[in-house]
Amino acid sequence: MRPLSAVDLVVIHCTELPDLAMARDYGERVLYPEPDAAGGTGNSGHFYIDRDGAVHRYVAPDRIAHHTRGYNPRSIGIELVNAGRYPHWLDSRHQAMNEAYAPVQIDALIDLLNGLRKDIPSLRLIAGHEELDTTEVEASDDPARKVRRKRDPGPLFPWPQVLQAAPLLRLTAL
Repeated sequence: MRPLSAVDLVVIHCTELPDLAMARDYGERVLYPEPDAAGGTGNSGHFYIDRDGAVHRYVAPDRIAHHTRGYNPRSIGIELVNAGRYPHWLDSRHQAMNEAYAPVQIDALIDLLNGLRKDIPSLRLIAGHEELDTTEVEASDDPARKVRRKRDPGPLFPWPQVLQAAPLLRLTAL
């Protein structure tokens, strides 16, 4: 457990998977055990927002979820269901992220962000996963080429709309 006063950042992700069920299957795989008796949280965000706007909480905000290397102790992870680059995540020929976010999904995100700001007064920053994890890895189709490991939430994420409706400061990697 962590004090909510330690949380100052929200990280926005997209699942890069076709649906919520598959995203939860990935998220429930315990990859990073926590030191407390409750065990690990897997590679999961705190909240998932499906394409229909339904919000699901899978990790309580006072627990650390493993969603962004180097930022987990201070952040809340929010995953938006979106195919992203699925199933060719690291193929250099398939790096476009063409699925737009549904308006109802973005409305649900804004409501969630504003609710979190009320519940966690220290929450003041927001970032996309792609801004915090800029690691490049070998492309799956050609090891001589490099691709970004993380590209979410991607170029179609409506940052201006979200920042106007849920005033948080944009954080980028230092």
